[in-house]
Amino acid sequence: MTELSRRADVLRALHRPGDPLILPNAWDPGSAQAVVAAGFPAVATSSGAVAEALGHADGEATPVDGMFAAVGRIAAAVAVPVTADLERGYGLRPAELVERLLAAGAVGCNIEDSDPRTRELSDVEEQTDLLAGIRAAARDAGVDLVLNARVDVHLRAYGPVEDRLTEAVRRARRYRAAGADSVYPIMLADPEQIRDFVAELDGPVNVLARPGAPAPAELAALGVARVSYGSGVYAAARARAREFLATVHDGGDPFARSAA
Repeated sequence: MTELSRRADVLRALHRPGDPLILPNAWDPGSAQAVVAAGFPAVATSSGAVAEALGHADGEATPVDGMFAAVGRIAAAVAVPVTADLERGYGLRPAELVERLLAAGAVGCNIEDSDPRTRELSDVEEQTDLLAGIRAAARDAGVDLVLNARVDVHLRAYGPVEDRLTEAVRRARRYRAAGADSVYPIMLADPEQIRDFVAELDGPVNVLARPGAPAPAELAALGVARVSYGSGVYAAARARAREFLATVHDGGDPFARSAA
């Protein structure tokens, strides 16, 4: 077994319903090392945070070479499994996406089911073909990477409110059948709907931690297997940096807060 295969197996095993894998997403080697130093067993990247850190907007505006180079620097900086947020794949064919992902040292990826540019939900058949292609390419490459399929129904406010959960479940089931290890109904935050979603799926569910969403302990009780923070850690770091710089600009002591 190769080291990448071992790390993929470790990452997959960390997805435990009721005892979720907590992933405060990183954007560079330093933030990834901080995640590991804090005691987390794996690192996930945030496409939005990586993009902004590189001077680009989120939504596949980052040149693909730059994104994979960033993932490679993160993976090289830590000795734990790394899973990469690859938006909708940057237009790469599944075999090339998998080849580049593994070359970067990552063993998992997050794939969205809406177009980052048009913000339209992808056709379910096209998305299942994409996910199945990634799964097949990974197996051909000898590393059964961990595939997290994002479901954007709630993010895009698709269809009538009362029908969104049903549509999210429908898509998630198709993605699981296509080979996704876990499904990620991003922006789903109502506890009862999360419970219902988990009950309707035969595999791990990923939920985004954000204001208004249940805390990780409650998500665990709801049966969630993975909790992501998206660009939340990056946003908090930037907010603290802005506060620090404003204090310096105004002639204050930016270290006073730290010493308090």
